[in-house]
Amino acid sequence: MLLQNLSLLALALGSYAASLQPDSSAVTTLDSATSTELLALHKKLVEIESISNNELKVGNWLATYLEDNGFTVEKQEVAKDRYNLLAYGSKRDTTILLSSHIDTVPPYWPYYYNKTTDVIGGRGSVDAKASVAAQIMAVMGLKKDGEAKILRDDISLLFVVGEETGGEGMKTFSAWDKRPQYDIVIFGEPTEGKLVCGHKGILGFEIHATGRAAHSGYPWLGLSANDIMAETLAALLELRQHLPWSEKYGNTTMNFGRIDGGVAANVVAEKSSAKIATRLAAGTPDIVKGLILNATKEVKARAQEQGGDLEFDWSGNGYPPVPINCDIEGFEKLTVNYGTDVPNLEGDHKRYLYGPGTIFVAHSDHEALNKKELEQAVLDYRRLIIQASKMEPMQRGADVGGEQIEL
Repeated sequence: MLLQNLSLLALALGSYAASLQPDSSAVTTLDSATSTELLALHKKLVEIESISNNELKVGNWLATYLEDNGFTVEKQEVAKDRYNLLAYGSKRDTTILLSSHIDTVPPYWPYYYNKTTDVIGGRGSVDAKASVAAQIMAVMGLKKDGEAKILRDDISLLFVVGEETGGEGMKTFSAWDKRPQYDIVIFGEPTEGKLVCGHKGILGFEIHATGRAAHSGYPWLGLSANDIMAETLAALLELRQHLPWSEKYGNTTMNFGRIDGGVAANVVAEKSSAKIATRLAAGTPDIVKGLILNATKEVKARAQEQGGDLEFDWSGNGYPPVPINCDIEGFEKLTVNYGTDVPNLEGDHKRYLYGPGTIFVAHSDHEALNKKELEQAVLDYRRLIIQASKMEPMQRGADVGGEQIEL
């Protein structure tokens, strides 16, 4: 997206960023009033259960909160009772977008705050309501400075549903013909307070084996779907040692997440299935798909010769490794192995990924972070906004690179 009135806006942003930068870099502690509001906002978000497909209540509350704090809020319907929230100030078409998700994985764990240790926990306390709260406070804090209003009004907030279940919220927003185009998008996920330079891709799929039921005392009268599945998984175990890799992301991994088969111990299994997630360190979903089909083709042929079958369902999410911009000074850098909404938002924009907390506790029964991590995220999001806004437009569309090695 080309900046409107480019010369005037660049001059204004440059003037503001230059005047603010020395003070911003020197600030290492969040002021007391902002910290109190941050903790209250984060607490309320975590207290409202919002497991994927049940985000309506938290979305409605958050929309009201944003409106009460001067934002215009649009609700974009994703499905019945499921809405993305797009919030902005005086103008809708902004240069910068901050985004995270308001859904969580199950089960719900209640909010708690240990004031002795300053540990804050509960479902979503890290992934990703910490990012949601910190992004809001970072943007709201900009308007307190006189010249900051220029930058403040050039920022939007987007909070989506369904990130944990395939990214349907962000995909719906990306396909929306009424959505603005942005130059800079800052995504919020738990990154240990570091700037992410890229994350692995993914190929999710299911395997379905079909056999023929019989009494287990006479197994030769049937064909065990579980046997077919066992042979298939054995072939994939061997393949796991030879999947594509790269120096940047390491090895491609394959996880046998769920295996189901048969109805009883005394019945030859007629059906068997497996759900598998492959995290791609190199290559593309199509390349890895070809390797999988080749590795299991003999198993499939034997099953069909005996009247059974072996089928693959590739309808799950799939994308190659995702390079992400990390050209902002003053941040530690890393790559991560989990998926995000970054590839789900199409467009020629610069993309950053940052957030408080660690993925190592996300999705667990001990999901938590320290108060200081949450407060630092507000300062860091402000720093990201300011430094990214100083870049020339041609820099914003620069290639993020990321050479991959395939074996």
